[in-house]
Amino acid sequence: MADYTALAKTIAALTEGEADTVALMATVACELHHADDRFDWTGFYRVVAPQTLKIGPYQGGHGCLVIPFERGVCGAAARTGEVQIVADVEAFPGHIACSTSTRSELVMPVTNARGTLLGVLDIDSDQPAAFTRADAEALTPILEAAFTNAPDPVF
Repeated sequence: MADYTALAKTIAALTEGEADTVALMATVACELHHADDRFDWTGFYRVVAPQTLKIGPYQGGHGCLVIPFERGVCGAAARTGEVQIVADVEAFPGHIACSTSTRSELVMPVTNARGTLLGVLDIDSDQPAAFTRADAEALTPILEAAFTNAPDPVF
């Protein structure tokens, strides 16, 4: 399991004073991906148009290029503003299989200090039921701190 306390400190130090959303996403994705063996694919989908996510910085194999808010686990997180913890992606209605190795998923909405949705953090695992509410609770303050100064998406 990731050492979220150490991750929070590292990510805070690396992102201090940065406001560029893509730079923040790239840094956070890299640090998270290498922090836990459960994390098979770690990255962001950015809000690029109304109701549309597009692949952002990530670590791992290829990802889907575009995800509408009405499809998949990432779309559900963006649409509802709620964390999605999926123990078995095959059981999730409308799951988009970007990678055949993905067995479980944790997707979290990412907002700035104004509460504007910037995108979603998507962490996939090749292990079933890899994520718990504790993972989401530990990641929430890390994301809040990292993206607090990010600007609203422009489209």
